[in-house]
Amino acid sequence: QPPAPTGEAHIPPLLGVAPLGPVALSKEQQIQHQSLEAAFYHMPHPSDSERLRHYLPRSPYMTPPYYPQSVPLASDSLDFFHRLSTETLFFIFYYLEGTKAQYLAAKALKKQSWRFHTKYMMWFQRHEEPKTITEEYEQGTYIYFDYEKWGQRKKEGFTFEYRFLEDRDLN
Repeated sequence: QPPAPTGEAHIPPLLGVAPLGPVALSKEQQIQHQSLEAAFYHMPHPSDSERLRHYLPRSPYMTPPYYPQSVPLASDSLDFFHRLSTETLFFIFYYLEGTKAQYLAAKALKKQSWRFHTKYMMWFQRHEEPKTITEEYEQGTYIYFDYEKWGQRKKEGFTFEYRFLEDRDLN
């Protein structure tokens, strides 16, 4: 015998919020959906909200006029950083932490085939083609920058595990 009517509607869970079945979206709703989807895939990074830090000297000192009195033009461009020496780029990377200069120095180092190792917090570069390459690591001779002794060193038979490779593309 059928159940007695109670005045309540029973909606199967599969129909969810559209009890009459799927409804085609209007053109405006499709555009809104595409915009939301694009926003989801291009979400801002926490660093996008950081303010630029301008250099303020701690103890300003009057210098003779033949010394530069202002920051060189375009010194915050990638082209400027590409012209700097490797050692200068390492100095900027390790001593100007959290600045745009550190970011640009890292980008310039990556352009010179240096790779950052997140476990050792050091930059590595292949000295020669690795002897062993697998999906998880490569093994061979590498040059690395030792920031404690401030110089480049050679490491033979080093295993560079890809899980410690900082491989974000710096756009």
